[in-house]
Amino acid sequence: MSPTDTRTEAEQAVATEQGGRAATRPAPPVVTGLGVVAPNGLGTEAYWAATLRGESGIGPVSRFDASGYPLRLAGEVPGFAAEELLPGRLLPQTDHMTRLALVAADWALADADVRPQEWPSLSLGVITASSAGGYEFGENELRALWSRGAQYVSAYQSFAWFYAVNTGQISIRNGMRGPSGVVVADQAGGLDAVAQARRQIRKDTMLVLTGGVDGSVCSWGWAARLAGGQVSTCADPALAYRPFHAEAAGHVPGEGGALLVLEDAGSARERGARVYGEIAGYGATFDPAPGSGRVGGPERAIRAALADAGVAAEEVDVVFADAAGLPESDRVEAEAIGAVFGRHGVPVTAPKTMTGRLLSGAAPLDLAAALLSIRDGVIPPTVNTTAAAELGLDLVAGGPRVAPVKTALVLARGEGGFNSAMVVRR
Repeated sequence: MSPTDTRTEAEQAVATEQGGRAATRPAPPVVTGLGVVAPNGLGTEAYWAATLRGESGIGPVSRFDASGYPLRLAGEVPGFAAEELLPGRLLPQTDHMTRLALVAADWALADADVRPQEWPSLSLGVITASSAGGYEFGENELRALWSRGAQYVSAYQSFAWFYAVNTGQISIRNGMRGPSGVVVADQAGGLDAVAQARRQIRKDTMLVLTGGVDGSVCSWGWAARLAGGQVSTCADPALAYRPFHAEAAGHVPGEGGALLVLEDAGSARERGARVYGEIAGYGATFDPAPGSGRVGGPERAIRAALADAGVAAEEVDVVFADAAGLPESDRVEAEAIGAVFGRHGVPVTAPKTMTGRLLSGAAPLDLAAALLSIRDGVIPPTVNTTAAAELGLDLVAGGPRVAPVKTALVLARGEGGFNSAMVVRR
């Protein structure tokens, strides 16, 4: 190692191995379908049009009475009528978040022109992410148990079961019996789920529905969000969530996300599928212990994802930032981006300023936005904020930026030290 390289020998070996595999790595799996349910747009094209216009979906909470809480803003999915989009028999069995996920799954499969009943059921998998475990579901269970004085063990089992409910409901509804699972890593989990789907496709699964739809807009969820100390209590939607700003003071929670159809490149080519792009590289790290002297987790995740993709830093056309909205977290992320790409070295955007942070649904929604940026040659804006000068970011603010986009990097960080990075490419 050079004197300036602070990676461990193990990390150095991994990077060398990844570089040596560059010429022989299998074709990356491709994304052939998108299903989006977002606070500023219901459906992929509605979300994308609103995002390019800079329209925010953040506003006063309407799903429950938040008047007694200091946090009164949220990104809520508008105009969602589950009774019009799902069979009536599913409604008593599901909560709001699961219904959002089921509809996103339907839309993603339709967008990919995939009818699961026409495929071998064991060749289709479902791998999604979760973070909160389903606050609305858990709250309803607790209320029911309280009202009848029932066994607390069943409440515990219900909460554990909810982690898998989105994946299970989607796979059962669509007869997708291949590799399935749920990844839990807070906001970083959305990228980790897509990476796990990529691993399964490399093991000969033909298609995996992946990503995340999340949310905790309910009274129990609000208590948990406030206890975490990372949310903004500002009542002005235009000032509440301003990542990288000198006066950043937390984030606004939201609900929704995106599900992606990830498919073997050969299978997609054989059936003539429309391709949004490929999942080219991925890296995941934990933050090092304070005072360890090691390179920070976000920077190592970025470098690992670029090495996995065989992409040089100068080839990246845009970075979709995690954008925590907290001064220290924003500084760490900005320093990682600057260390890899140079100060003002790459356009950076955070369209989640229009939706709020969607927990495990946030990064999949950024992946969808990155793929749409590649499709249309435009970088979506970051609204209601500007980057503090000392951060050295080329933040795309004020409006979209027309530019050729071939390669994009998506970043996500989770509570507890999780860092994930993913490269998507034309």
